[in-house]
Amino acid sequence: MKPRIAVVGSVNMDLVFRTPRMPAVGETLSGHEFRQIPGGKGANQAVAAARQGADVAFIGRVGDDGFGQYSIRCLSEDGIDVSYLSAVPDIATGVAGIIVTDAGDNSIVLAAGANAALSAENVDAAQTAISSAQLLVCQLETPLSTVTRAIQLAKQHNVKVILNPAPVQALADELLQQVDYLVINETEASQLSGIPVTSQESAHLASEKLLQRGVSAVLLTMGEQGLCITEPGKRQYIAAIRVDAVDTTAAGDTFVGAFAVGIGRGLDIHAASVEAQYAAALTVTKLGAQTSIPSRSEVEEFMQSRAAG
Repeated sequence: MKPRIAVVGSVNMDLVFRTPRMPAVGETLSGHEFRQIPGGKGANQAVAAARQGADVAFIGRVGDDGFGQYSIRCLSEDGIDVSYLSAVPDIATGVAGIIVTDAGDNSIVLAAGANAALSAENVDAAQTAISSAQLLVCQLETPLSTVTRAIQLAKQHNVKVILNPAPVQALADELLQQVDYLVINETEASQLSGIPVTSQESAHLASEKLLQRGVSAVLLTMGEQGLCITEPGKRQYIAAIRVDAVDTTAAGDTFVGAFAVGIGRGLDIHAASVEAQYAAALTVTKLGAQTSIPSRSEVEEFMQSRAAG
C-alpha cells in the first residue's frame, strides 16, 4: 500500500534569477539566467511526497490565470489529486521572486496572491481527503486559521500531523500540542523557542523548549551542520550528506515530503530522516524548486552509491 498523505498549503510560481552574488541595496546586477519554475512550499512538499511513492491529495488555491493553470497541470502530472485545488477569480496565483547566487545561496520575496484566500471552509470541504490520510502536512504560507482548522480535522480522525512552520510566526501552545512532527530550521527554532540556535547543543535545547510547549518530536535541520532530532527523553544527530550545492531552494520542502513518506511506510523517525536527508541533498545539486526534487529511484541509487563508497 502506498502511503496516503494530505497536504494543505501554498502554490507559487517561482521566478528564478541566477546571479554571481546578492545585489546590494540600490544596485542593478546582471544575472546569468532566468527560469520560471512551479513552486510554493505546499506544492513542493506534495511533489516530493508523490515522487517518493505516496498517494497525495493537495488542498490549496491558485489564481484564475496562466500561472495557476500551469501549476495545476504540473501537480497532476506528478499524480497528485488536485480535486481540492481550486482557482480564485480576480486574484493572482502566488509568486516568489528568487535570487540564487553562484555559491548556491538564495533570497526569496513572496507575494501570497491566491494562497491568502485558502480558508477554513476550503479545508472543511476537503475533510474526506484529510480523514483518509495517514499524515497531514502543513506549512505557514497560507492563513494560520486555515492551517489550524486542518490540524484540528486531522486530530479528530487520528491522522498524524507534520508542521513546517515557515515562514515562521508566533504559534499557540494549543496548536503545537497537536503536532506530531515539527520540522524547523535554525531561524525558526530560535524564534519559536527564544533560544538562539548556533550549535548542536543549542539546537537540542531549543527543541526541548518546544517539546515542553507540547510538540511530540522536533526535527531541526541545520544545513551543512546536519539534523538534530529531539523526542521526550531522547536526542539524535544525523550528519549532513555532503554534495556540491547548486541551489538550496526546495531542499527543506523535499526533506519534509520525503520524511512524511518514510513515516507513512512505517519507518522509525531516524530511518525516515536519513532517507529524507539523502533526498534533500540531491535537491541542492540542481536548480529550481520542483525541477530539482528527485524520484524514489534516484534517492535509492544515491544512497546505494554512498554506501558503496
